Amino acid sequence: MPVFVVGLLLISPQPSEAARGGRIGGGSFRAPSMPRGGGYGRSYGGGGYGGGYGRGYGRGGGMGFPFIIPIFGFGGGGLFGFLVLAAIVGVVVNAVRNGGGGGAPAIGGGYRAPRELSTGPVSLLQMQIGLLASAKSLQTDLRQLAASADTSTSSGLQRVLQETTLALLRQPELWVYANVESGSVPFNASESTFNRLSMTERSKLRAEITTNVGGVRNGNAAELSSSGDADATNEFIVVTVLVASRQSVKLKQADSGEALRETLRILGSTSSSDLMALEVIWQPDGSGDVLSADELVMAYPNLQHL
Repeated sequence: MPVFVVGLLLISPQPSEAARGGRIGGGSFRAPSMPRGGGYGRSYGGGGYGGGYGRGYGRGGGMGFPFIIPIFGFGGGGLFGFLVLAAIVGVVVNAVRNGGGGGAPAIGGGYRAPRELSTGPVSLLQMQIGLLASAKSLQTDLRQLAASADTSTSSGLQRVLQETTLALLRQPELWVYANVESGSVPFNASESTFNRLSMTERSKLRAEITTNVGGVRNGNAAELSSSGDADATNEFIVVTVLVASRQSVKLKQADSGEALRETLRILGSTSSSDLMALEVIWQPDGSGDVLSADELVMAYPNLQHL
């Protein structure tokens, strides 16, 4: 769909010139066990995510409009809302191309719902917090987490999510900006949509210094920031948490400290069985790197002052 490609190019934020950062992530997009067919999901790691899931779906089992509208919704603005809406529209268009709106007929002349619905929608949740740069201990916490976490398992990823949200909850006096967005997409569009959201956030970093993704760790101690003084009023640290969950979750916009606390609690309580994929991205993380107020606004235009 060329219109969506053009839209992405027009509204994608430009990369920040300032900061290198860190990244912790992992997960997989797998459908529940099906009676037949295969290849429903692959784990991701390294620089990207597994692809090619969903090829076991039958061509005759298209998804009709009556099933899309009441089940799948989206929230949030900017690029996040655009990508979620594009994913939903893409599924509808593909369903129409592959045979119209019907499910397969059941035995006895009844109606059976399309196979795509058996996996249910996937919730995509994104939270971003801008903190004063004096929150140096947060960078240390995230680096230590990257050094110790097992990102190749769902329980290890759940620990990363819980420890990250706890580290943020412990420094409310340093919260300055926040943005929270959420939406639901069909399962067979969830992986590609998550990938695009992840790539959008990663593109804001000049480089990734500390990483632990899919069980693969990398870090350059010589490049890491020192614990020296930072400008407490005009330099910032930004942390992005991106979650794909089987659980139906709708987050409210964090326009106050208390609303942000509630969002952090909701994210941190995601169970390992519901957590499909996770990205934690932060900047800056490089020696001498700072994120100024101007760079913050340019790279994260949807952040709102608390």
